[in-house]
Amino acid sequence: MPVSKTLRDISGLDSQLPKLADSTLILIDFQNTYRTGVMALEGAEEALAAGARLLAAARAQGTTVIHILNDGGEGTPYDIRAEIGAISPEVAPAEGETVIVKQFPNSFHATDLEKTLRALDAGPDLVLAGFMTHMCVTFTAQGAFNLGYRPTVVAEATASRTLAAPDGTPVPAGTLHSAALTTISDLFGPVALRVEDVIA
Repeated sequence: MPVSKTLRDISGLDSQLPKLADSTLILIDFQNTYRTGVMALEGAEEALAAGARLLAAARAQGTTVIHILNDGGEGTPYDIRAEIGAISPEVAPAEGETVIVKQFPNSFHATDLEKTLRALDAGPDLVLAGFMTHMCVTFTAQGAFNLGYRPTVVAEATASRTLAAPDGTPVPAGTLHSAALTTISDLFGPVALRVEDVIA
């Protein structure tokens, strides 16, 4: 089967992976929401472990870290006032690390994320990880790209869930995860398969 060139290739955009030390790390929705119950993701624990390794490396290198969490309101799986909506302890914010609350898949929409990055004089490279690959990770990557940043998603530190296609056919979590990463790498930014790819 022939494989098309990516839009990045056609547009002459660079797809070289950044160094974490020269980037800003944005951890998206690493919340307990996705570890249990109705929103549990396939591969969530493995992705969270990878996110913890990525965070540890960022802190060791002095990389700026920004945590994003989604607030869906009281009584929802995204209730940040309850344990279910809290950031998982493995990647909990350290003192001095910025935490931004959002209510839309794009972490830049109706938040202070862009303002915060500009105040930090961050950019252009942003390293993204978190939940879910096909939703908030993809749309945050798009949001970053639209604003002139160069987002890179760390694949092993993301995860999705099995959903039904419009015709009712199940789309396995792994397939949806791969499709989302392919969408990202087609235009919005490079994809690093492993944590080590951005810290080597």
